[in-house]
Parts: sequence; structure tokens; C-alpha cells
Amino acid sequence: MKWLAMVFVLLVSASTASAASITFELLPGTGAIEGEAGSTIGWGYTVTNNSADWLELTGISAEPFQYATPDSGPFDYAFVAPGETHTVAYDASTPAGLYQLTWDPLAPIGFTNTGTFVLTAAYWDADPFAGGAFVSDAPTQSAAYSATVSTVPEPGRFS
Repeated sequence: MKWLAMVFVLLVSASTASAASITFELLPGTGAIEGEAGSTIGWGYTVTNNSADWLELTGISAEPFQYATPDSGPFDYAFVAPGETHTVAYDASTPAGLYQLTWDPLAPIGFTNTGTFVLTAAYWDADPFAGGAFVSDAPTQSAAYSATVSTVPEPGRFS
């Protein structure tokens, strides 16, 4: 029975260690963005690789959006070296960032989409472009988001 308890402790320790090996955060940090109906808005992100292995960002997904067309096109599928941080601010003109959406032109003012982004990744034993080999899938990471249809300011009126 003691060996079973030891196996349990080792498994819990291993899962705790791997869970802390990646830090995933949205930009802005609150995950809350807003834009007028018909506009394109989006999120940036930061990923820190706290492991001794290289980290390959393999995918990003989100829950369904209403009154909007989502697009994961800005996501860069980066490789992050051990101990490094990778940050990409959202830029609609490039596009760059994590994810973007375009509000429907008739989206109701004040409507908010909420959900969770899920980041998938993989570990490599060395730089994948210099002979590194795949080690394993990394634990998935998630971050909560919200996107709100903002009001259009009246001409000549300042807040």
C-alpha cells in the first residue's frame, strides 16, 4: 500500500511541475477587448517557457463567437527557447497577435462574447531547426477572454 501512495505522490509532483512549465497570458492582461460593430479587434499574447526543453506552439482555439467572424490567422506558431518569453502584441494591419474577430455590422451595441482560448504546444529536446527531436505534447494552457460591441461616439461629443 505504501508503494501506491508513493506512485500517487510522484504523479502529482510530475503533473504540478509540468503545469508550471508554461505561462500563457493574453494582451491585454484582462482578456477584455471592445470595438464598434463592423470593426476588427483582437488579442495579443505572452508565453513563457519555464522548462529545460524547447517549446513549439502548435495551436490556438476558442469557443464559438456570436455576431462575429473569428480568425486565428494572426497566430504565429512560434518556437520558444528554454527560459525565454515570446510576446506578440495584436496588430490588425499585419496581422499579428493571438486571435482576432470581425464584428457583424449589425451586432447589437453592448453585446459581449465570453469564453476561453486554449493553447496547445509540444516539447522538443533541442532547437527543432538544429536537429532537435520531439519529446512530448505540453499541457494545454487556457485564458479567459471577452469581446464587447462598443458604442459609436456621437459627432462632436467627447467622453
